[in-house]
Amino acid sequence: MDIVLLTVAIVCLLIGLAGAVLPLPGPPLSFAGIVALHFTRFAQFSENLLWTLGLLTLVVTVLDYYVPVWGTKKFGGSRYGSWGSMLGMLIGLFFGPFGIFIGAFVGALVGELLAGSTSEQATKAAIGSFIGFLVGIVMKVALCLVMIWYAGKNLWFYFS
Repeated sequence: MDIVLLTVAIVCLLIGLAGAVLPLPGPPLSFAGIVALHFTRFAQFSENLLWTLGLLTLVVTVLDYYVPVWGTKKFGGSRYGSWGSMLGMLIGLFFGPFGIFIGAFVGALVGELLAGSTSEQATKAAIGSFIGFLVGIVMKVALCLVMIWYAGKNLWFYFS
């Protein structure tokens, strides 16, 4: 059973890291990996660490939805820019790793233009949406890497 849970943990941690950039629930998957690993003989995490990582996962997941909207609003954008950014990111998935970033920006720009903004206003809002999008990705990647680090550290000590 430990081998199955170890495999599930590693898969969740790695898919979680990918999900920090792709439209997947990255931090929750990584946290599930940490919890699965905790129930093996290979790693034991303190209760405080598990609660802290769980709370951080919840906060980062909530902020991930709020920060791009905040960025768009802060730079004068509308809902159209936020939705455009999300749709552009999804379409960008089909164009390689940088397609996500370019798609988020172009989607926000197109969304703002469709909302009737001037090209200057639309560009400013698209930049805000893009910045919010990047901040969300950085938060998710950082948290997933922290969880991978804790898992790796425990596995290193177990197997060495």
